Amino acid sequence: MAPDTVSLRYFLVLAQELNFTRAAVRIGVAQPALSARMRRLEAELGTALLVRNTRSVELTAAGAALADSAPPALAALDRAWDTARSAAAGELGALRIGYSLSTGAGTTPALVDRLIRGNSGLQVEAVPMATPEISPAVADGRIDAGITRGEQPGSGVRRVLLRRVRVGVQLAQHHPLAGRQEIEIADAAAYPLRLPARSANPVVHDQLSALFRDTRPHPRFHTPAVSFDMSQRDLRDGVTLAPAGEAAAAVQPDGLTWRPLRGAPGLTIHLVLPQEQSPLHRRLLAVAKALAHELHWPPD
Repeated sequence: MAPDTVSLRYFLVLAQELNFTRAAVRIGVAQPALSARMRRLEAELGTALLVRNTRSVELTAAGAALADSAPPALAALDRAWDTARSAAAGELGALRIGYSLSTGAGTTPALVDRLIRGNSGLQVEAVPMATPEISPAVADGRIDAGITRGEQPGSGVRRVLLRRVRVGVQLAQHHPLAGRQEIEIADAAAYPLRLPARSANPVVHDQLSALFRDTRPHPRFHTPAVSFDMSQRDLRDGVTLAPAGEAAAAVQPDGLTWRPLRGAPGLTIHLVLPQEQSPLHRRLLAVAKALAHELHWPPD
């Protein structure tokens, strides 16, 4: 049986001091307690470590060998304890986070950066995914967590509201409405409205289209032929407006701008986690909540 590490650490202090009184003071224990520890340690090892007399303490050959070999062994043991504690705190391991493109402008990069900042033991991979695929992928373990716009349906997951973003419209910088600080919903509805295909994100598609449900005449909705239209020519030409969250303001292509819609309810961004959570998931949730508070993300 290996000796207990407390006695071993006491022995190393005594090996340096070669005096029971000084060693006991340095450790902070009574001298009889230290003597008892050393006798028990020698009994466990089955050999004498110390030669004692009334004036001094000397190391035996076994004691000298132990004094040389014990420090690196204890240091390795300390590293093992630290590793275990880091793993239990969710500071060690790998996280695979799926995110929708609409959360990639600010939310996902900020969270990933905060997770890995000053934490070399944690590896984070952010994977762009189609929004409807994220919650099922978290539920079946293909990814560890997800970030979605809108409260996406699906079972076997826990959704945490991370932030609420303003809703507005993308439009050409030369558009007649671009000069306003805010745009009335009815004024925006007077123009054709460009919405992403419902198959790409039914929740957000329905939320955006519902903004204009009560306007008269009913707005004309236009869905691009591809889910991610690089040209956006209809917007650049001022033909259409595109309802979008405020993240669009941070990544405006040349010739386009973004203006908020007055009185429009915000869009939500959710952190999606499995029902059964590991220390890594709990760490992710704690960091996400702290970051949301720091950046004033909490919902209204």
